[in-house]
Amino acid sequence: MVQHSLVSAAAGSGVSSTPTASGSQPVAAKPALRYDPQQLAEQYRGRWDLVLRRWFQLITPFLGLLAWVFWDRWRGVELKNRPKHAARLREILTELGPTAIKIGQALSTRPDLVSPLFLEELAKLQDELPPFDNRIAFELIESEIGLPLHQIYREIAPEPIAAASLGQVYQAYLHTGEKVAVKVQRPDLIGRISLDMYIIRGLAVWAKQTFRHIRSDLVGIVEEFAGRLYEEMDYTQEGRNAERFLQLYRHPSIYAPKIYWEYTRTKVLTMEWIDGIKLTQLDKITAAGLDGRHLIEIGVNCSLKQLLENGFFHADPHPGNLLAMADGRLAYIDFGMMSSIQPHQRYGLIKAIVHLVNRDFVALAQDYVDLEFLSPDTDLRPIIPALEAVFAEAMGSSVAQLNFKSITDKLSGVMYDFPFRVPAYYALIIRSLLTLEGIAIGLDPNFKVLSVAYPYVAQRLLTDPAPELRVSLRELLFNQGQFRWNRLENLLRNAVNSEDFDLQGSLEKALDFIFSERGAFLREKLVDVIFSSPSSQTSSPAQPTSDTSDTIEHLRRLWELLSSNPAFQPMQLFPIVAKVATKPEAQQLGRQLASRWLQRSAARLIREWLLPDESDSISTLNGGSKRAATPSLST
Repeated sequence: MVQHSLVSAAAGSGVSSTPTASGSQPVAAKPALRYDPQQLAEQYRGRWDLVLRRWFQLITPFLGLLAWVFWDRWRGVELKNRPKHAARLREILTELGPTAIKIGQALSTRPDLVSPLFLEELAKLQDELPPFDNRIAFELIESEIGLPLHQIYREIAPEPIAAASLGQVYQAYLHTGEKVAVKVQRPDLIGRISLDMYIIRGLAVWAKQTFRHIRSDLVGIVEEFAGRLYEEMDYTQEGRNAERFLQLYRHPSIYAPKIYWEYTRTKVLTMEWIDGIKLTQLDKITAAGLDGRHLIEIGVNCSLKQLLENGFFHADPHPGNLLAMADGRLAYIDFGMMSSIQPHQRYGLIKAIVHLVNRDFVALAQDYVDLEFLSPDTDLRPIIPALEAVFAEAMGSSVAQLNFKSITDKLSGVMYDFPFRVPAYYALIIRSLLTLEGIAIGLDPNFKVLSVAYPYVAQRLLTDPAPELRVSLRELLFNQGQFRWNRLENLLRNAVNSEDFDLQGSLEKALDFIFSERGAFLREKLVDVIFSSPSSQTSSPAQPTSDTSDTIEHLRRLWELLSSNPAFQPMQLFPIVAKVATKPEAQQLGRQLASRWLQRSAARLIREWLLPDESDSISTLNGGSKRAATPSLST
């Protein structure tokens, strides 16, 4: 078994301080870090020597790259050498230090700002830097905690086991015997990043005022990025993130490290050491007797719960942050890069999935407006066929054949060509899912994230009582007044495959919904489905029409699908049905069905016995020998 820990470098979330699992508050020696552009402006006002020196360090390598690009363009080889330009940009960002690395990683998720070729190169940015001096690290631990090092840890490794842009990690043991990972921040990190963000925000203001064709809010993007970066530099925030994550997503297959608050401060984080194997180390996972594909499926389903259920999600699930534990659990570590997605955004994403399945690209384009990718005054007419071109081929494939990366690559081109403004939460979601798919394909070349994700989406559509999802379910199941049984069967078949699908509870919720005020539309459609057959106008009441037979056949298949699930207990439905039968809505539905059936039966009776048979009348007029026509009755 190989031991791993993690150093992250990415954005945090603005989670407020909450009590820990033990009920104690996180100990913080200093106020929480927050980005304040006005405070930075006051701090660096008049310090032109410091600002100009760093400004020159930041700008010079980019001017060299720009000169190379113009030289290649003049020679007519710019397109040929563009991959080299992208690679050089990645090298420059790495050389400029933590702030530049973070900016490059953030840009790698912004298809509205960066062309697809540069996106791919920026995605290769590694959050790794040489370690800093151990003596400085140990002195910082002592000054932050306020105790000598030997009183804090019984033993601490003399060298770090990992080093990243914001800090480095040591393995240690507490005096109580627990093995821990100790994350220590780089010296003067806050000062260096503050100066960089002051300069970069000034450049964003200048660019926005100078280049009128820039459609994105550069200043807003910089400020949002800076806010997240400041939160990540506060290790107490990361500790709170870890505890909130475990509280929200506690599951027998999911684990997160314990935080030791008495030895955690703004620049020092002490957390439980996790013994595990990186998900990319296939041979070691196999040797440990673990199922790598199942671990990835756990990760995909956990990510979907984060994105679509609670909205608090781990935005950096790279291979170093996901570990396979010996007991088969999937451990998440490093909670510096967390983000949140609001309820209306979560429901908006599910609505977009429904419109995609329905091939309703007009509604899909409007979804992008509702989700704030496009401004309300955007002309959607040229965007609709572009979206159709991206998704039409994909939607011709089965869910199991879909490749998430190929779709997002094509969509990135559309977002670059049209006036899209990618919200931060969406960029982080795409990064998260692409990372999971990349890990998964390493384990199984045929693995498709979307095929694993669809059962969860189906389960949410069938069971979530939110009004927004009830509308989405109606859009999915009804087309121009016609009920699409195949869609319901497919949803149910996939939902049953979701490990969190409570079949018995879902049926109870479904019946409660149907026989409630909000389910009125479904009751009306149910009556229409039963009595919708045109042929039923002429058939005998004793003989079911072909459409009625089809409906019965669909219901039979649904019953078989339910019965095949081991969790389904038909006898447990009787109390539920008895409870529903007492509801006024159920009694009203019964009266509607009886009334419609009596009307249809009476109409058939009149046609067959009291009104003339049209074929007989025609035959009689032509001299036929059929029975005489019955005299017509006026009504």
